[in-house]
Amino acid sequence: ARTALQVLIDEKLIERSAELGEYFLATLKAIKSPVIKEIRGRGLWIGVELTVAARPYCERLMQDGMLCKETHDHVIRLAPPLVITRDEIDWAVEKLKKVLS
Repeated sequence: ARTALQVLIDEKLIERSAELGEYFLATLKAIKSPVIKEIRGRGLWIGVELTVAARPYCERLMQDGMLCKETHDHVIRLAPPLVITRDEIDWAVEKLKKVLS
């Protein structure tokens, strides 16, 4: 446990989560879709609340190579690893844009 905490500190993963989380949220909020009700998050923990059931969208994303989880029936939960890159976030946003549009 101590080693894991030391990695979080040494690699500045908390700061990275905050910075990339802001970027991820901003790019997600640019998606225009009638099924998106709200997009919220803290760091890299992000929820995309829909006006319809989220499970079919999660299944389509899985077919496109992106894993996510529906929660509370109408929310797509995104929880990428702390080592995600901007390029990988851009890739994920394109997948989400394709599926939600």
